[in-house]
Amino acid sequence: MVERARRGARRPGLVTLLRHLVSILLLPVVVTIVVPRWLLTSWAHADSRWPVGSMLEGVGRALGLVLLIAGLALFAWCVALFARVGRGTLAPWDPTRRLVAVGPYRHVRNPMITGVATILAAESLLLGSRLLAAWLGAFVVINHLYFVLSEGPGLARRFGASYEEYRASVPRWLPRARPWGGAG
Repeated sequence: MVERARRGARRPGLVTLLRHLVSILLLPVVVTIVVPRWLLTSWAHADSRWPVGSMLEGVGRALGLVLLIAGLALFAWCVALFARVGRGTLAPWDPTRRLVAVGPYRHVRNPMITGVATILAAESLLLGSRLLAAWLGAFVVINHLYFVLSEGPGLARRFGASYEEYRASVPRWLPRARPWGGAG
């Protein structure tokens, strides 16, 4: 009986892990790995690269590496908060059950998208790719439209007054210098 209870207790952890893995594989992995790879293999003739051995190449790659580490760290932090605090995933089909307004979410409403955009910027700099820079621009525009037209209204319906207070106090894209101290 005790062994059965232990096995049952482990299953929700496995299910939660699988939910997160699926959402990460279908969204940020596609955005940061699959699409860039497709762009670079399909449109390589239209892309440019840093001149080999140039100062631009060295600076671009160094800055790209710093941005890659920062973007991955921010993304991982946000996913952990969605799991632990929000009890959901980053996927629109499996959203958080509680409003996440802690950590980086006290400064900006969409730090996970900022993390992914930072990863895309890093890839563009590391490879000196104008195609990836254009993909970054498209990614930002697509997400802005999605947040304005769909996610924002959906969060307002799901979380009501607490989201409206949060929305009024925390900017969507440009972080506030001092962390918001409200509903978190």
